[in-house]
Amino acid sequence: MDATFAPVTHNSTAQRFELNADSVTAIAEYRREPNRVIFNHTFVPPELRGKGLAEQLVRTALAWARAEKLQVVPECSYVARFIERHHEYRDLL
Repeated sequence: MDATFAPVTHNSTAQRFELNADSVTAIAEYRREPNRVIFNHTFVPPELRGKGLAEQLVRTALAWARAEKLQVVPECSYVARFIERHHEYRDLL
């Protein structure tokens, strides 16, 4: 059975981006500072891995950082590798 994915939402109170699928939630957490955002954790539940959810979360989060004109600090290894592989986001570093 395929998972049903909702759009990525920004939960600014919890400082994270969320993607709900089949009653579980994938997240990309951050800590915002005045001129930068530190992405410190990305998590996709094991049963949903390999479906591109982390990529959706990170693309949405980086688009938000760009719109807010924030420098990105990728403490999360997934976010760091994502930016390394997708040159169009390197200007955010």
